[in-house]
Amino acid sequence: MKSHGLLEGKVTLVTAAAGTGIGYATARRCAEEGAIVVISDRHERRLREAAEALTEHAGAEPLAVPCDVTSEAQVRALFEATVEAHGRLDVLVNNAGLGGTAELAVMTDEQWHAVLDVTLTGTMRCTRAALRHMMPQGFGVVVNNASVVGWRAQRGQSHYAAAKAGVMALTRCAAVEAAEHGIRVNAVAPSLAMHPFLSRVTTEEVLAELVDREAFGRAAEPWEVANVIVFLASEYSGYMTGEVVSVSSQRA
Repeated sequence: MKSHGLLEGKVTLVTAAAGTGIGYATARRCAEEGAIVVISDRHERRLREAAEALTEHAGAEPLAVPCDVTSEAQVRALFEATVEAHGRLDVLVNNAGLGGTAELAVMTDEQWHAVLDVTLTGTMRCTRAALRHMMPQGFGVVVNNASVVGWRAQRGQSHYAAAKAGVMALTRCAAVEAAEHGIRVNAVAPSLAMHPFLSRVTTEEVLAELVDREAFGRAAEPWEVANVIVFLASEYSGYMTGEVVSVSSQRA
């Protein structure tokens, strides 16, 4: 995609950037827009592959740091490695999340806590670490990946919906606290971005039903969500904070 230099020279960290989903698409679009990209993921082999693939778009192989966002020690190490390598952090994209399907009556505590710990608490850990680095420098941007299920009911998604609604609330509260330090915090809320790993957390029947809800009759491509993330990371959204932007064609 043609670059407009929207993130030229911005040190941009994208979590859960391995694989074929929104994270990798975002890292690639950020690199195409001139960002100095850092990527993380808990899957080390896929992380290495993603770093190699990004080299073509970034001009050099990006810093790739393995990180499980459920570990405070690993989160701290990720941010310290980023600042040590590049001197600062300009943009954080919180993409790490965990899905799954389980109806509430049969959901276990373990299923609930697993989704909440990655999707909500992991986002909190990374946002907290980012603010600790960004506040002293007096600038920065955080973009969180929420979901339309944070607003809308979907069967079998109580844990994921609660986590994503929490990400939205976290975004708004963090934005208020960060504004006086020149930091903006916003979120995207995709409806359905299709990639191969979706089939691991839901059924083909459910995916087909979700696609049918879209006015365009198809799921979003990951890069279409990434474009909105790039917008929120850029100065084009300079007067936006605490906002959750829906990336969806779902009918009202």
